[in-house]
Amino acid sequence: MQEGRGWARVMASDRVPRRVGVVGYGRLGQSLVSHLLTQGPELGLELVFVWNRDPGRMAGSVPPSLQLQNLAALGERHPDLVVEVAHPQIIQESGAQILRHANLLVGSPSALADQATEQRLLEASHRWDHAVFVARGALWGTEDITRLDAAGGLQSLRVTMATHPDGFRLEGPLAAVRSTEHRTVLYEGPVRGLCPFAPRNSNTMAAAALAAPSLGFDRVVGVLVADLSLADMHVVDVELTGPPGPTGRSFAVHTHRENPAEPGAVTGSATVTAFWRSLLGCCQLPSRPGIHLC
Repeated sequence: MQEGRGWARVMASDRVPRRVGVVGYGRLGQSLVSHLLTQGPELGLELVFVWNRDPGRMAGSVPPSLQLQNLAALGERHPDLVVEVAHPQIIQESGAQILRHANLLVGSPSALADQATEQRLLEASHRWDHAVFVARGALWGTEDITRLDAAGGLQSLRVTMATHPDGFRLEGPLAAVRSTEHRTVLYEGPVRGLCPFAPRNSNTMAAAALAAPSLGFDRVVGVLVADLSLADMHVVDVELTGPPGPTGRSFAVHTHRENPAEPGAVTGSATVTAFWRSLLGCCQLPSRPGIHLC
């Protein structure tokens, strides 16, 4: 596999995180651990621990010396970067503590829809001089959205995620909604209102809210759709508009992304690859306080 070789020279700087810990050992965590074990050494990256809420899931696949039983003890492994691919609750409960010891790559950006959590991360980031990186995941065109927003040219942003009902992990009132039709809109409204009830299915929308701070979680619109025809696919549509020009017409972009996925899976195949690239990308960025998409 050649995808990491071009990064080897970049990784030579002393400022690049070298010791990496992974929090979460689901499908995405397993993929990252595999990449770090097989490609990490040539990139100057060393896997120093793997933590999972259910330690038994690591048995037989993660070397015992790398299994971390107590997340609060991660400082003993002296990581430079901790990668969270578990659940937003981990960021809410332990994110600030992780930043005391290392830079943090957030794989569950829906956690930042909670304003108190976002504030705790920012305060810890500045206090301990560590960066909070956020993986873009399945969000296509992140840099373009950010540049347009910074230039004052973004008026609206709408992200629609559709998949088979079996691919959702819903909570609260959304868990009670039944998809009785071929295509059912489960939610349409501010991303901030969706994240608490679809914490594992709203990360792309949360990344969009972070990419467009002028709109943020309250003005970026998220739409969650259950579609019985999408048994092996996640479909993400991103629609944005700018303010009207001299002729009265507005700049507009609509991207449509079809991401193959195993039936019932929360994470699509292309997103797994994109996350590995985000991990390598944040290793190339300087460690500076604040929240940064990568």
